[in-house]
Amino acid sequence: MAKVTDTVAALAQPIAEQAGCTLWDVEYVKEAGEWFLRVYIDREGGVDIDCCEAVSRPLSDALDEADPIQGSYTFEVSSAGLDRVLKKPAHFKQCMGRKVDLKLYRPVNGGKERTGTLTAYEDGAVSVDNVRFEKNDVAQVRLHVEF
Repeated sequence: MAKVTDTVAALAQPIAEQAGCTLWDVEYVKEAGEWFLRVYIDREGGVDIDCCEAVSRPLSDALDEADPIQGSYTFEVSSAGLDRVLKKPAHFKQCMGRKVDLKLYRPVNGGKERTGTLTAYEDGAVSVDNVRFEKNDVAQVRLHVEF
């Protein structure tokens, strides 16, 4: 049986493309006792409310028809955000050379957080400023936002 996120991604991909967007990620998470289905989209030049609506309405209909989730949930479509989380190999490839914030599970060289340029990604290992961090040490990688 396919994971909920994979099923929803397969439904969302063509709808997002038809709306001129790309599908960034799908999350199905339980928070404070309630389930949330979140679809994150991206678009060159940014995502606005019209983009979210253009994906949300037809995807909601497709979800109702396919019914991949039993029980109730809150459905959200939003931008991946400026400080988006990098999870998939395609995310890392797209963001190579950009500044990222890296969080580690345990301190390495005196710290659990690093900010620097994404210089490599290989089988889950992430390199920031040419320093390699193994997959099992990396808690999260996000694009860095400077204000």
